[in-house]
Amino acid sequence: MAIDLSEFDHPAWLTAAGAGLGYLLILAVFTVALFVVPYVVFTTL
Repeated sequence: MAIDLSEFDHPAWLTAAGAGLGYLLILAVFTVALFVVPYVVFTTL
């Protein structure tokens, strides 16, 4: 059975994917800033 992916060619899908990746990137930055940086600072003291 062939799957037709042409219905996902609309620019809204690219926008949704970009928004999702942006949120994941921001979440990763906040996680590093709030948990990894304090851990490194307190373990080196």
